[in-house]
Amino acid sequence: MNRCLHLLLLAALFGGLATTEACAQGSPGEREVDRSIVRALKFLAAQQQPSGAWQLKNASRGRDAASATSLAVMAFMAAGHVPGEGPYGDAMERGIRWVLSNQRPNDGLFQHRAGSGPMYTHGICTLMLAEVAGMVDASLSDRVRKSLEKAILLILKAQDVPKGNQHAGGWRYDASSHDSDLSVTGWQLLALRAAKNIGCDVPAEAIEYAVSYVNKCADRNGGFSYQAGHGVSPTRTGTGILCLEICGEHHAPATMAGADYLLRRPLRYNDSFFFYGVYYSTVGMFQVGGRHWEETRNNVTTLLLTRQHPDGSWNPTDGSEASFGPIYATSMSVLALAVEYQYLPIYQR
Repeated sequence: MNRCLHLLLLAALFGGLATTEACAQGSPGEREVDRSIVRALKFLAAQQQPSGAWQLKNASRGRDAASATSLAVMAFMAAGHVPGEGPYGDAMERGIRWVLSNQRPNDGLFQHRAGSGPMYTHGICTLMLAEVAGMVDASLSDRVRKSLEKAILLILKAQDVPKGNQHAGGWRYDASSHDSDLSVTGWQLLALRAAKNIGCDVPAEAIEYAVSYVNKCADRNGGFSYQAGHGVSPTRTGTGILCLEICGEHHAPATMAGADYLLRRPLRYNDSFFFYGVYYSTVGMFQVGGRHWEETRNNVTTLLLTRQHPDGSWNPTDGSEASFGPIYATSMSVLALAVEYQYLPIYQR
């Protein structure tokens, strides 16, 4: 049984009062992770804007706040906190309401600032709403559901834009893009899978179509690439593994070849898009389980715990993520470290 499963049951019964702070009965290593998450959540709570939003570092220079807010809300959820309840319930609820207020009424796209790919933001916001839909109170539930339905419809329409065979089934930066990449596709597929899990109208064919694209990005020697035929990397390999695992391709040949690749070439702190890779690689390998998960957990936990700042944050220094700032890096780190709690529905095996 998961070490915090009893807390998950308590959260369901008593409104989310069982949180990470109560998970301190595990081994010393587990308690260190718990304390790390607690510090990170305190940092995130202190950074929330009066509007309810959290911002990426360069939000004023072209980076949006909608994705940062959604990641922060999911980080609190991953640690066992529930909107409207407990010490962070109000902050989470204000964040959710802010995201909802930044959805365009005409097409359902979540607002982003010029300079960032809108489908990144859209997929992350949609995933967050699918994860919170069953946890918000009645006053917010209907609004979340309606917003989620619009968001899902846009994702499905974007998938159906005519694309060549190499890109068919996936997504790219814009809803009108005629090509695809694994990074954007990962967020859309997670959103669709989470929405389908709570009963939203997501055709099985759309999931299968997306899986077919993910498989095109699989390398015959193991690992996944950004686009079909490009070189593989640990970060994209984590994306491919998680996409296949949550869509029922458990231990499929491409999944296991990717998992073996990550054991041969584990994630390193100086890897491009390290914090992105931390999230996808950790959650993906958790789904795979066994020695693949154990080795990945040990590697990622060591990498993260040794680089957390005294204030509880992580701050990317690599050029690929330096402009994203500590809200992004801290949220992604919590989402990775908290995977074994299994509070987020998408984490369930």
